[in-house]
Amino acid sequence: MIIVEEVQSKDQKKEFLEFPAQLYQHDKNYIRPLDQNIEEIFDPKKNKFFKNGECKRFLFKKNHKTIGKVAVFINNCYEQKQPTGGIGFFDCINDQQTADFIFDHCKDWLQKKGMEAMDGPINFGERDKFWGLLTDGFIEPLFGMNYNFPYYKELFENYGFEIYFEQLCFTRPVFAEVSRIFTIAYERNKRNPAISAQPMKKNNLEKFARDFTEIYNKAWAAHGEGKQLEEAKVLKMFTKMKPIINEHISWFVYENETPIAMWINIPDLNQWFKYLNGKFGLFEKLVFWFLKQFKKNEKMVGLVFGVVPEWQKKGIDGYMIWEGTQHLRKHTDFTITELQWIGDFNPKMIKIAETLDTTVTRKLATYRYLFDRNKMFERHPYL
Repeated sequence: MIIVEEVQSKDQKKEFLEFPAQLYQHDKNYIRPLDQNIEEIFDPKKNKFFKNGECKRFLFKKNHKTIGKVAVFINNCYEQKQPTGGIGFFDCINDQQTADFIFDHCKDWLQKKGMEAMDGPINFGERDKFWGLLTDGFIEPLFGMNYNFPYYKELFENYGFEIYFEQLCFTRPVFAEVSRIFTIAYERNKRNPAISAQPMKKNNLEKFARDFTEIYNKAWAAHGEGKQLEEAKVLKMFTKMKPIINEHISWFVYENETPIAMWINIPDLNQWFKYLNGKFGLFEKLVFWFLKQFKKNEKMVGLVFGVVPEWQKKGIDGYMIWEGTQHLRKHTDFTITELQWIGDFNPKMIKIAETLDTTVTRKLATYRYLFDRNKMFERHPYL
């Protein structure tokens, strides 16, 4: 008999964090997320999505031993054709009956809240972290990326989940040859005296937050499911990122003083965090500082790429990529760059990634389960 416990007490919260570490203890590719990054998601004081949603966590036990866990939530900002809830932070032993019990529990909870479908595994928050099920490429996860055993795919699909969209992760060696398309674009735009490229600097985050906001809102906000960003929130995000910003790998392009393109990268923090076992107290912060100073990090992660509409299809992307690549090759230790996932519903960004001569090194999937099993399933629309 499986016992369900809602996560409320200090001990239950600890078990929610510790269970994956126990489950993956023999998996050399597993990197434990920082406990504080997980707990912030479930803290109404720190997660803005509680203002328009509801979230519960559950442990599943048999014979006093944890055999699974999950979070289930409603996010009213998550607009879909039908009322759709979410499940995430799913971990389970390799047993279909246990997984079915967990999925049934989530389904019942969401149906009582008026939902007609559930997506998972997703985050009670933005798509940039803890989103999707790893289905191919079982290598060390990037910071904020889900990792799971291969058998999870069968647990989801045997229950009846279908792929709503695939998440593709592209990788390329930093010193690989750059496409001739980009080098030609670079030479053409280089001759324009109004065009210049600048790396992001820590001592002028206000300027770059303002420029980022302007580019993002023009390039992405009116595109598909995009939304307007506020400059104050971007500056807050940049300030929080300041300790890990590398001034050689994030670039902005300007026409005179007007920002027209950006390419934001950060070091893969998991290359340092994997030594901290999920903790980030005073001792771990000292270890982290030491690692940053003395242990080479050879992997960087592409977070955001954008060109304002009036400069698209004019080679500014190639100009920025080649300008930035030439610089970072001289001034950093990075040998690998991996793009944060791109949805298969976004052919424009996939085309850019393919032009970079990248390789798909991992895939994740966002699954959907319709409660009305007679209703026609539809995949995510193309942008």
